[in-house]
Amino acid sequence: MAARGRDKDATALTEAFAAGDANPIEAVQDALDRLARLNPSLNAVLHQRPEAAMAEAGKAAARWSDRRARRTHDGPVADAPFDGVPIAVKDLGCEQAGEFHHAGARFLVELEWRGTQDSHLYRLLRGAGMVSIGRTNTPEFGTTITTEPAAYGATSNPWDVSRSPGGSSGGSAAAVAAGIVPVAHGNDGGGSIRVPAAACGLVGLKPSRGRVSTAPRLGEHRGGFAVDGMLTRSVRDAAQCLDVIGRPAPGDPYVAPPLAPGVSFADSIEAARSLRPLRIAVSVGAAVGAAGARATEPVRHAVEQAAALLTELGHHVETDTCPHGWYSDELTDHAIVVRTVGMAAEMDGWVERLGRPMTPEDIEPANWWSAELGRSLPAAAYVSALEGLARWRRGVMSFWRQPGAHADPASSGFDLLLTPVLGDVTPPLGYLSDPAEGARRLRSLIGFVDQANVSGQPAISLPTAHDPDGLPLGTQLIAAHGAESLLLAVAEQISEADGLIDLPEQLPGPTDTGPTDTGPTDTGPTDTGS
Repeated sequence: MAARGRDKDATALTEAFAAGDANPIEAVQDALDRLARLNPSLNAVLHQRPEAAMAEAGKAAARWSDRRARRTHDGPVADAPFDGVPIAVKDLGCEQAGEFHHAGARFLVELEWRGTQDSHLYRLLRGAGMVSIGRTNTPEFGTTITTEPAAYGATSNPWDVSRSPGGSSGGSAAAVAAGIVPVAHGNDGGGSIRVPAAACGLVGLKPSRGRVSTAPRLGEHRGGFAVDGMLTRSVRDAAQCLDVIGRPAPGDPYVAPPLAPGVSFADSIEAARSLRPLRIAVSVGAAVGAAGARATEPVRHAVEQAAALLTELGHHVETDTCPHGWYSDELTDHAIVVRTVGMAAEMDGWVERLGRPMTPEDIEPANWWSAELGRSLPAAAYVSALEGLARWRRGVMSFWRQPGAHADPASSGFDLLLTPVLGDVTPPLGYLSDPAEGARRLRSLIGFVDQANVSGQPAISLPTAHDPDGLPLGTQLIAAHGAESLLLAVAEQISEADGLIDLPEQLPGPTDTGPTDTGPTDTGPTDTGS
């Protein structure tokens, strides 16, 4: 059986380009046509660039025509694996020179702020031949797990337009799930790739800390919690995308362990067929009262199904197991300090760039509150939080067998940890908006994602089940730092075993009837740092 998502993924598209069965001009025009039909009901892509996209598609088409004429390639090109593939770019990070860049913030919308340079990441995407059709909606500064900024209004989930597509990469996830583009950029500082992937039935890989460069503008982004990545329809696209973007820049504050010479992440797809038995831990949450990491019955059942499949595939699976302190309230408290101080510093950076003070009218209440809290904390509190998180990381890292180890599956050290992504199915739009209830509701949903951001480990969300109403549920695999290859190989193994739900040919949510007026929303005093 063919692995899930391969008939309409980016790899299939480039294979069609190579064979002459399709060309980038047609592919990009089709993406723009679908955008015109579906975006009014989704509000996923904000800053569209049809003319520039078509011009870039024309250049890609000429390159493919030249390759075929010279018969130099029978398939995708190693240095440009996605040449001519339409993508979308999240309007947070991944700066593009001359393009609008508003990060969901009202004051940047009013200033019509544009990027002043191409980021290292966008240069890599463009160098791989990818064609951006526009920038996607995000909550203001990416600080929550739903995409409902006051500046641009809510993005709807293609599975059900009354529900959230997740956040903060919700616009990108909606665009991929609706079939507008096969892949889209996102970033993850508190679940912001994995949560939208789970909400929209996609594959969402959060790479290891240091795998994807934040050059040239950013250094230790969000305390090192945040990393860029891609949302995809298939595991093989996730692997190929990581080969494109996983290239450090000179001066990066840290770099993930490199692959061996001549090895790529795409090799993980073939490695799935000869994978040794692994030792995999399974956890569906903490005891009552601990960090809010508890899952509803449908979510628990989805994890149990995934665990059963992994057992059938020959792996040694141990239930109710996780690193000591994995669901620690202390972890949450330290992370809040780092994020709120980071928000204060980010606002101070805009004060310097704009030459005027920021006011409560400039940004949403939740982020104003976060910045004010950050400014109130002494420098010693920030350093203490960093030290506390370092101790926590060292404590949990011994749980994982390090990459390259070949011990017996029953020996000490786990290869992977399997958990939920969200504690429940994605919520209705507006569910996190109430200032009094938003923080409590948020806490009950996100107890499973922050750990990998703090530890810097790679994690992947896989669409393994539906809830009773037919909405997608995601399960998460987490590996040791630097072990994306293992993570991708197991994910592909699950996909080959028909363990992933498929995206319907036409999702029920999007319509052609025009925009949905969700109105502006605020998300209360919460900060996931997504």
